[in-house]
Amino acid sequence: MVESRSPQHSVPMVSAKRTAFFVAGLTVLLASYPSTGHAQDDEVGYPITNQTLIESCQRCHAVDEAGRMSRISFLRKTPEGWQTSVRRMAALHNAPLTAEGAREIVRYLSDHQGIAPEELRPALFEVERRLIDHDYEGDSGVEFTCIQCHSMGRVMTQRRTKEEWGLLLATHRGLYPLVDRQAFRRAGPPPTEPGPDGRPPDARHPMDKAIDHLSSVYPLETTDWSAWSATMRSPRLAGTWALSGYEPGKGPVYGTVTISVNPDDDAAFATTSSYTYPESGEVVQRSGQALVYTGYQWRGRSNPGTDSELREVMFVERNQREMSGRWFTGAYDELGPDIELRRVGGDVIVTGVYPRAVARGVPVEVRVFGGGLTAGSVADLDFGPGVTVASVNDPSTDGWLRVWLTIADDASIGPRDLFAFGTLLEDALLVHDGVDRIGVTPETGMARVGGGAFPKGYQTYEAIGFSDGADGESETDDDLTLGRVEVSWSVEEYAATFGDDDVAFIGSMGQDGVFIPAVDGPNPDRVGSRNNVGDAWVIATHTTADGSELRARAHLLVTVPLYMRFEPWREVSR
Repeated sequence: MVESRSPQHSVPMVSAKRTAFFVAGLTVLLASYPSTGHAQDDEVGYPITNQTLIESCQRCHAVDEAGRMSRISFLRKTPEGWQTSVRRMAALHNAPLTAEGAREIVRYLSDHQGIAPEELRPALFEVERRLIDHDYEGDSGVEFTCIQCHSMGRVMTQRRTKEEWGLLLATHRGLYPLVDRQAFRRAGPPPTEPGPDGRPPDARHPMDKAIDHLSSVYPLETTDWSAWSATMRSPRLAGTWALSGYEPGKGPVYGTVTISVNPDDDAAFATTSSYTYPESGEVVQRSGQALVYTGYQWRGRSNPGTDSELREVMFVERNQREMSGRWFTGAYDELGPDIELRRVGGDVIVTGVYPRAVARGVPVEVRVFGGGLTAGSVADLDFGPGVTVASVNDPSTDGWLRVWLTIADDASIGPRDLFAFGTLLEDALLVHDGVDRIGVTPETGMARVGGGAFPKGYQTYEAIGFSDGADGESETDDDLTLGRVEVSWSVEEYAATFGDDDVAFIGSMGQDGVFIPAVDGPNPDRVGSRNNVGDAWVIATHTTADGSELRARAHLLVTVPLYMRFEPWREVSR
């Protein structure tokens, strides 16, 4: 199947009695939605040709004369979406599935009823497991209906017929009855007054509005999917790739990835990676395997079974020369780098320079990273006015160049492009005259207590330096973002009540910028035996070159574990 989640906890199996109750309630709800049957859908729906899927699922999903299976043939999803469905069928409906059969079904459905690249791109945050505040650009009322329980990304990564969207909401009501009061049904009598625009009042329930909106915005059949499915094939990715990226708490990362194809499966790949975090000097070696679903959705795992294991979710561009995404770990998928890969071919690739921010008037050693870099001379590298290349070393065994630069005292403040070996890297350097202020990102963070009954959820903070730019004024358009700066970290009370004492119980702040929450569960040492939750300010203090201090802060909320998840903590087994 697709990558499994961290094996920390499992969802309790539902008893046969409770399952029967849920199924009975769901049957009533499904009956309340008018169904026109397959007769209305003669022109839509996808015939199922995979025998494992048919044999495993036809007990509940009827097969019609066109080879379409009820429910299944009338929706499209990402690999994660299909995996969640298969897991739910196994957990709640005792679907007769082996692990091998489940993987085969997920792969078949992802390839034949998947999501086109153009459809997935706006919702990449969902499959890349990014903990962000996403602002849905569609109907805000529909967004409110959906995000009471899950992110809008879960909706954006599906395509269904209108009838299927209705059946999905009926399924929600059957499995999660409280949704009617939370968001699905209108509270109180229907409106009777015209709206602000003078139109008659809309008396529909929120769930009915959602069905109309979603079936219009995310229909089963689209031109994007028709075009992609017609040309879809396994990508040809074997070769060497230049890696660049960024990991919160660690900074930039550069290296190489070598990809080889499985001779028995042209959508399966093996990888070996070597990369470095130049800020700390840490070097990482990885090996792993991956599958590419739907012709472009990379799903992999490296260093499996070790403490350094990472899941890999990447988007393969149509030109098959670029990939990007996220490698991550953690019980809440909160740790790991953003990654970009560029295929190394005949031309030199320059992916970055470290350090990127250089002070004028100060000699500095930088490293130039990329792919295909060769021994060069001073004349091969041009950083622009005010920056002189003093010397260049031969490439290291890891493929980067060590370069010594002299920055003129009167060099203009601002970015510099690097022209090297016939290629251009925009904004490769930032010339500045000192750190004028700092900021802490994210401005608001969240950690989850754990370590007892549930896993901990960590929050990583970074201190970013800023230069006021050429005009010498803060918060103007010419300010320069200099990147990570060295700071000391501390936590101060966020006073929300009299005698607030959260800082004494919520956890500790590491000097690497990672907040480590306290254990979950009641704390007898706290008034009222409360849990170790609360608010705090995270403080960063930076000492400048002249010895003065700069401070910045961000908010931290330490909250309870995520008690309910919409997929098992570990793979369903018998």
